[in-house]
Amino acid sequence: MAMEVTKTQYEFALSRIEELLVVVNDETPSNDKNAIELSVLSDLVIGYEKEHFPIQEPTVAELIRLSLEEQKISQKELAKEIGVSPSRISDYVSGKAEPSLKIARQICLALNISPALMLGL
Repeated sequence: MAMEVTKTQYEFALSRIEELLVVVNDETPSNDKNAIELSVLSDLVIGYEKEHFPIQEPTVAELIRLSLEEQKISQKELAKEIGVSPSRISDYVSGKAEPSLKIARQICLALNISPALMLGL
């Protein structure tokens, strides 16, 4: 049974982790009491954050938009590369439409996006 961690305990753990990071380094033996405490507190913080601050997977629209920005490719260039109209790419980026599997595959190849990420896996 998992222990319920309070916000106060979480904040204490974060503060204590900062103190421990000063004294624990790569040379510290794993059986050192500070190293053990750091490990336990890190697990506690990770558990609390997963529960209270879950990270949402990006939508297909966000994924395409971010990939275009990262690779400095315009919507028009992507449209030309995969053979669809620029307005269609605009619909994908705005979230008005989702690409078919065939088009999604072409977008993944063109923008070097993991197909698993595009499918939300």
